[in-house]
Amino acid sequence: MALTLRTVCGLSTAEVGRAFVTSEATIAQRLVRAKHKIKVAGIAYVVPGPERLADRLAAVLSVVYLLFNEGYAASAGPRLVRDELCAEAMHLGDLLDTMMPAEPEVAGLQALMLLNHSRRAARIGPAGDSILLADQDRALWDRSEIAAGLLLLRRAAKSGSVGQYWLQAAIVAEHAGARPPNPPTGPGSASSTSICSRSPALPSSR
Repeated sequence: MALTLRTVCGLSTAEVGRAFVTSEATIAQRLVRAKHKIKVAGIAYVVPGPERLADRLAAVLSVVYLLFNEGYAASAGPRLVRDELCAEAMHLGDLLDTMMPAEPEVAGLQALMLLNHSRRAARIGPAGDSILLADQDRALWDRSEIAAGLLLLRRAAKSGSVGQYWLQAAIVAEHAGARPPNPPTGPGSASSTSICSRSPALPSSR
């Protein structure tokens, strides 16, 4: 994932380090080892076939999520929000949802990004400072993105099993004043406690 964020998504080594909550030096060493392994093993850069997509989905979703996080709450630089990274992450999420419409976690991640992104115009003050959720002007929230996010949540909930991204998106929907669908229940559905225990860090609620 670190190599993908660096070489495909274009994040700097320092930004990748902050995404993984580790030092730039540690990530630099990890990247060197990964490149060496690819070279020695002769691993080709190819698009995996449809039969291998499911096995790689979790890693791909994590990469997209971390890319969005860096755009939503930039770890360095003068801008709080990097719109180009948010847009690219949501574009990738939309492509994944088109390719794998039956995967609830794909829909959950896209819903999470849309619902968070819907508040972008209200999150930054005139001086570029962060505005807390409770102080944001809700008239500036993008209702079309909220509606699209809720639609994805409802569709994913019908699958009978949801995961970490769906749960996080449902929480953000509550913050947006919307009523998310109830999570599915039964033997195949994960509890919120178990999902949260393996969930990556939420983007800032600023």
